[in-house]
Amino acid sequence: MKRAIHFVLLLFLSLLLYSYAEEAFDVRQHLSTVTRYGAVKGIADNSIIASNIPDGSFGSTSKRCRRTEIVFTKSSFLDTRWKSPWKGKLKGGELISKGEEELYALGIRIREKFPDLFNEEYHPDVYTIRATQVPRASASAVAFGMGLFIGTGSLGPGRHRAFAVTGESRASDLLLRFYESCENYKDFRKKQEPAVGKDKEPILDKITSSLVSRYMLNFTRQDTSSLWFLCKQEASLLDITDQACSLFTPSEISLLEWTDDLELFILKGYGNSLNYKMGVPLLQDVLQAMEQAIKAQEEKHAPGSYEKARLRFAHAETVVPFSCLLGLFQEGSGFQQIQEEKSLERPPKPPQQRNWRGSVVAPFAGNNMLVLYSCQANSSSKYFVQVLHNEDPIPLPGCDSDFCPFELFKENIVYPHLKSNYNQVCMVKRETPEQKPSMASKLSQLFQ
Repeated sequence: MKRAIHFVLLLFLSLLLYSYAEEAFDVRQHLSTVTRYGAVKGIADNSIIASNIPDGSFGSTSKRCRRTEIVFTKSSFLDTRWKSPWKGKLKGGELISKGEEELYALGIRIREKFPDLFNEEYHPDVYTIRATQVPRASASAVAFGMGLFIGTGSLGPGRHRAFAVTGESRASDLLLRFYESCENYKDFRKKQEPAVGKDKEPILDKITSSLVSRYMLNFTRQDTSSLWFLCKQEASLLDITDQACSLFTPSEISLLEWTDDLELFILKGYGNSLNYKMGVPLLQDVLQAMEQAIKAQEEKHAPGSYEKARLRFAHAETVVPFSCLLGLFQEGSGFQQIQEEKSLERPPKPPQQRNWRGSVVAPFAGNNMLVLYSCQANSSSKYFVQVLHNEDPIPLPGCDSDFCPFELFKENIVYPHLKSNYNQVCMVKRETPEQKPSMASKLSQLFQ
C-alpha cells in the first residue's frame, strides 16, 4: 500500500501542555471550543465507533479580559484572592509559546506517521502551505512546519530549513475564509445571534439561581456568563481549575458546555445548511488535490514534479463547516439530511449523550486530515480515502469500510454538495425597487 497524497486542514487557536491528576470529572474536557487539544485528543463519545486504522494558540483578547476583571471584583469574597493573569496586557489573539511547542511537536508526529510522504527534498510546489492572513494562523503554520521539516536543512543545531507560507487577502480567500465573503451567511449570523442568546437564557437563569442560593451573593445572568468565560480561559490557558471553575458543579458545567455547543451547532454547524454549503470551494479543492495525485501516480510522474501534501491553516469557522460537509459528528440518520442539505435537529441536552461536542469537533488546534491511499494490488478499487480527525481515524458516513474507495467518496460525500454554487449560496438577493415612470416615458405613452 502506497500513500499518494496527504491533505491536512488544520485549525489552530490555543493549546497548552498540561498535567493533572486523574479524576472523575475534569472541567478541562468540557470547555467546548475553548478546550485544549491535548485534553481531548483521543477522547470521543462511546457512540462514535472509530476506524481501527489510524485560529494557533492565542491568548484571551484584551477586551474580554478587562471585562472579566470588572466582574470578578464585584464579588467581595473573591476580589482579595484573585488576580487577573492578563492585567496590563494590551493585546490578545497572538500565538503563545506553549502553542508553538505543541504545533512543533504535531509537525514532528505527522512526519513520523507518514514517512513516505515527506521523504523528498522540500519544494513549495511539492509541500504547499497556506494560511489565512491572521497572524496566529501563519505563526501556527511556521511552528508546524519547523517540526515537519526538522533535520532537513542547515540552519542551527536542529538543522532547520526555510519554507514558504502563502495566503490570500481576507476579502478574497474563498478556500479558508469563505465565510468572510458570504453575504448571506453574515446576514444569517446577524439575525440568528440574538435568538441563540435567548436559547441560552433558561440555562443561565437556572445556574444563576443556584449560585445565588449557594453563595448568598447577588449574581446576575451576565455574571454567570462572565464567570463561565473566565473559567474556560483559566482552565484552558492557565491550567487553573480551582478558582472560577470551582464555583460551578459538574452538572452545571455540562449544561454550560451544552449552551456553547448549541451556539456552535446553530451558527457554524448543522443548524443551518448554509453554514456548510458555503465551504464547498474547499471541498472541491480537496477533490482536485486527490485527482491530481492520482494522475501523477497513473502517469508515473517523476518524484519532485507533483504535489504530495497540501497543508492548510485556518479557523473554527473553516474546520467546522468542512467537518459537516464530510458528515462527521452528526446524530443518527442525519447523513441523509446532510446530502439533501437540510438542517439537523439540535444536539440533545445533558445528561443525554451526544456526538456534537465542541471539545471534540473543534478544540484549540483541532485538525482534519484526508489521506489518499494507492493500493495497486486491490482489484475492486485502486485508491482509498481515510479521514483522521485530531490525528485519530473516524468513519466516513456513506462508505462501506474503514477505507472509503475513492469513487465512493466522490459519489456519496463530494458530488451531493457540488450542486451548491458558492455565488448562488452566498449572494444576498436584494429586492429591485419599483421605478416610477419618468416624465419622458409618460409623454411617450401619451403620444402613442
